[in-house]
Amino acid sequence: MRVSLVTVVFNCSDYIEGCMRSVISQDYDDIEYIIIDGGSTDGTVPLIQKYRDRIDYFITEKDVGMYDALNKGLAVATGDLVGALNADDLFAANDVVSSVVNCFKQNNCDMVYGNLNFISRANLKKVTRKWKSNSYQFQNIGRGWMPAHPTMYIKRNLIIEEGGYSLNFGSCADYELILRILKRNGSNVVFLDKLMVLMRNGGMSNGSIGKAYKTLINDYRALVYNKIPNPLLVTFLKKLRKLNQFFVN
Repeated sequence: MRVSLVTVVFNCSDYIEGCMRSVISQDYDDIEYIIIDGGSTDGTVPLIQKYRDRIDYFITEKDVGMYDALNKGLAVATGDLVGALNADDLFAANDVVSSVVNCFKQNNCDMVYGNLNFISRANLKKVTRKWKSNSYQFQNIGRGWMPAHPTMYIKRNLIIEEGGYSLNFGSCADYELILRILKRNGSNVVFLDKLMVLMRNGGMSNGSIGKAYKTLINDYRALVYNKIPNPLLVTFLKKLRKLNQFFVN
């Protein structure tokens, strides 16, 4: 079972090497590693070139954002499964991908997701939040639930059938795609109770009041677009759920 893993990057020279090394260190052999660079000018591209022999596809050119770049990666992916690892994030262990593949094989499922820790940008050992997920039930979407996107692996044919990421929902394009897939396909989804990703604080939807406000609006728009009942309440509950991440042991 081939796994296509997509990393999109733009001016991330401080962290991209750590991301790549965590992919290269995986104990699963059949990984198709795809890197889409948005035209970096800070030294990111030379760092990527250091590992060119371990990368199956690499392009550097301007795009219109992270999800446009992810769609470019999906367009060239050939794996049975697809996942994404952000350029400033890391796999939490060397057996993450192999564990995901085993989960797919054992459960004959369409999607697998797991747990994620938020960490300090400067200190990998400093955990600031823990996104501890739970088993999938569709009704929980109406209670503000969603899986952590960086831990998600989906059958490629399913995500291609859905047309990939919409560019109409800003930094919430991943949330909108999740809603679309889960609602329209009735997918067989399995929770893998494993810490899969270390995610540095301060991503696209975090780190400022302005970002938080835009995320709130786009979450609501994604819910309305996918005809989820009570979208205003669900938007509020989705934010409220994040408070628990600061208290998980």
